[in-house]
Amino acid sequence: MNFPRSSGVLLHPTSLPGLFGIGDLGPEAYAFADFLVAGAQSLWQVLPLGPTGYGDSPYACYSAFAGNTLLISPEQLVEDGLLTQSDLSAVPELSSQQVDFESVHKCKDDLLQKAYERYLHSTDTALRVAFETFVQENHSWLDDYALFRALKSAHGGIAWHEWEEPLVHREPKALAHAREELRRELDAHKFFQFLFFKQWFALKDYCNERGIRLVGDIPIFVAHDSADVWTNPEQFKLDESGSPLVVAGVPPDYFSATGQFWGNPLYNWDGMIRDGFKWWIERVQTALRIVDIVRIDHFRGFAACWEIPAGDTTAERGRWVDAPGRALFTAVRQELGDLPIIAEDLGVITPDVERLRDDFNFPGMRILQFGFSSDTKNIDLPHNYHRNVVVYTGTHDNDTTVGWFNSAAGAGSTRTANQIQVEREFCLRYLDTDGKQIHWDFIRAVLASVADTAIVPLQDVLGLGTEARMNLPNSTKGNWTWRFKSEALTSEISARLRDLTELYGRAKKEAAHSKPVENEKQ
Repeated sequence: MNFPRSSGVLLHPTSLPGLFGIGDLGPEAYAFADFLVAGAQSLWQVLPLGPTGYGDSPYACYSAFAGNTLLISPEQLVEDGLLTQSDLSAVPELSSQQVDFESVHKCKDDLLQKAYERYLHSTDTALRVAFETFVQENHSWLDDYALFRALKSAHGGIAWHEWEEPLVHREPKALAHAREELRRELDAHKFFQFLFFKQWFALKDYCNERGIRLVGDIPIFVAHDSADVWTNPEQFKLDESGSPLVVAGVPPDYFSATGQFWGNPLYNWDGMIRDGFKWWIERVQTALRIVDIVRIDHFRGFAACWEIPAGDTTAERGRWVDAPGRALFTAVRQELGDLPIIAEDLGVITPDVERLRDDFNFPGMRILQFGFSSDTKNIDLPHNYHRNVVVYTGTHDNDTTVGWFNSAAGAGSTRTANQIQVEREFCLRYLDTDGKQIHWDFIRAVLASVADTAIVPLQDVLGLGTEARMNLPNSTKGNWTWRFKSEALTSEISARLRDLTELYGRAKKEAAHSKPVENEKQ
């Protein structure tokens, strides 16, 4: 579908400031929404919101439906009467610079357990009814997810395919026994999900009321060690033990000379076709309840996937295998209607991928950082954009714009020193700049472009360097940890962002002269 002319900021909630070692859905999230309003922005893009597993990547979650309980705000739990100020005062001091996931897990898990214990003794009838209603409305995924998490904890955190065989194969007697034995743990996990979605929808309502739409993210693949694969093994290419036969990735590219080895199991598309893509329809439907617009990651995988033997350690020996994207999106559209979907069409894009994207009228993506790697015909240069695309200065996988401009050979990409120099000189000439404020040059270029939608990572709005990079593809350390400080969101920055947004016709008429709204008590 076509989107109205607009702009926004990319920021995952984990990067917000706050007192508990990780950004969450509390006061700082509302303050960021106010910053967007002050800057005349109408989009807030986030990364996947699921519960992260090994490596803490939001693209490898324990569930495609559940929420990340690390994002639950302890301050709001105090307002709900589920925690006390003394509970918060007892929390040890945690880093405000980066997310230390191990420490944060311990802190948040302890607080959530206290909240659950207090709920069990609560006389708040409204809260109890709201929780029971949530459980009933979400039973299609919630029951299995809670059992998966409880069993995983009971097995010391090992992957589901290493559990006892009756549990691996989901024998009814074994599942019934586990549900009885772990009843308290199951209820606790359901309650934690209730708290996440209660807080998320309150934040979403706050944003929507102020003209801000939420842009979410659906990773094309799911983690092998997830409730999704455990409960739907017939939908994936697995062997008898539950281990993947082949895994996902992409061939050698801009980020890695050996390709990107993701390790996710690949879909058994034949099985999905037989049941009418039921799992995918429910997944998209759930996502569109949580956010207003969905970006589908690795869209080219719906035309063909890079299939890597499961025993390999790099992505070099993969092969392209066709996928039934046309049948899938036809089924989803028939069930759900017009789809507000952005197609992440980066990487090896072939004519069949373009046809699939265009036939469903999904806007693709353009990345300005990629625009200077060839000549003036490069599709990532603004003069080659068309209206129905979403343009970015860079994405969560790119270096920041300042980091990209100052990059060295072998750091963060496969480019040589000569290639970097040629790109930098082309960039300066194209943008007619001396590069002293290269991030604002990039922001101006994407906002001024004909593209209907322009999104800028907050790191670029703030002019930060490589130290603020969110993710380096095909690496396993130091990713997803960046956070900013609340004082970084100055009125000068929001005013400059507003001025450019209004100048290039991306501000809503009614929002163009409005004042930012003070945080409301939630």
